[in-house]
Amino acid sequence: MSTEKVLAAMQAAGKPLKAGEIAEASGLDKKEVDKAMKVLKAEEKIVSPKRCFWEPK
Repeated sequence: MSTEKVLAAMQAAGKPLKAGEIAEASGLDKKEVDKAMKVLKAEEKIVSPKRCFWEPK
């Protein structure tokens, strides 16, 4: 599932990332990343330390 790839890419980076950077790191389409991030936000698995940047909780 794309949510696992997105979370793995964020953890591997070790720093807050933008959606575009997550798409590049995970090899997924940005639309897929946006959908996965929406799910991860709802599950409270990711947080935003600053505007437009995301990291694992």
